[in-house]
Amino acid sequence: MNDFGFEEVRTVDVVVIGAGQAGLSAAFHLRRAGLEPDRDFVVLDHAPNPGGAWQFRWPSLTYGKVHGMHALPGMELTGADPARPSSEVIGAYFDTYERTFDLRVHRPVDVTAVREGEGGRLRVETSEGVYATRALINATGTWDRPFWPRYPGQETFRGRQLHTSGYPGPEAFAGKRVLVVGGGASGTQHLMEIAEVAAETTWVTRREPVYREGPFGEVEGRAAVALVEERVRRGLPPQSVVSVTGLPLNDAIRAARARGILDRLPMFDRITPAGVAWDDGRTVDVDVILWATGFRAAIDHLAPLRLREPGGGIQVEGTRAVRDERVHLVGYGPSASTIGANRAGRAAVSDIRRLLDRDRVTAPTV
Repeated sequence: MNDFGFEEVRTVDVVVIGAGQAGLSAAFHLRRAGLEPDRDFVVLDHAPNPGGAWQFRWPSLTYGKVHGMHALPGMELTGADPARPSSEVIGAYFDTYERTFDLRVHRPVDVTAVREGEGGRLRVETSEGVYATRALINATGTWDRPFWPRYPGQETFRGRQLHTSGYPGPEAFAGKRVLVVGGGASGTQHLMEIAEVAAETTWVTRREPVYREGPFGEVEGRAAVALVEERVRRGLPPQSVVSVTGLPLNDAIRAARARGILDRLPMFDRITPAGVAWDDGRTVDVDVILWATGFRAAIDHLAPLRLREPGGGIQVEGTRAVRDERVHLVGYGPSASTIGANRAGRAAVSDIRRLLDRDRVTAPTV
């Protein structure tokens, strides 16, 4: 509100929500298309510092352990120390990138809702005020929506429960009996680290893990992305690309399997005060349950636009929401990988430029 009690609304052509890989890629392409930050577009990020979700990764995830980090458009990431935490390496890289291309990211800013505004614009309600925009690029990723499965007896467990999003590194589990839940890359990485210091580890997954032998090239990558893309086209919640590629069978995985660290049990049926139990009578007592069970798309702020399909997801064509051509989702579904996010940012801006040009042509003259 201004001094006279009226709501102040800032008007821009494009609002970008999120300054991770996808959001910065989109901002770069907006800049290259001739749009000026803080005049024609604005980038809003709720995180305290540059780095997207990477800034919250656990210290033991060094840059050398990161699989497939693709450079942002227009600037390579070179000379990084593989032994340095990925949060520091990528945080510094994103910071340099934002300054190099003068993207003027606003942070920390929370977006609470996006709804229909006046004059055909979208109304973006945030902790720093309201924006009226002709187009929206949503690049909020998944880190803020960790998925916690619910099992009978969960509230009775006397030990500690935490999620990958709060994983502090292996030292916190020294001498503990630890149960790791989840068969993805994070689950296996956590398990292999924790096994070095824990008194005992147990691994449970819903499905038998699938290991991928041999190289994973462009053809295999396109096939994996196509499987994820098909779900999004049908309006179903997206699965991660990793979920359809399998786990790479590298030397570390082979060694862990040989030592029995990756001997997997099927999912338990209930949680007890002392651990977990199966209906066949088997029990395992543990001190800690670590849920490496993934994340969901952080898109609750888009709820007022009613973009979801009956299947629970937002149907998109390319990056454009089928139910509203003004809304683009990048880093969502098939573009959730770092290289996919780059391509999605470029594609979204190309579509938005056509939308803006069309609106200018059809705008009534005074």
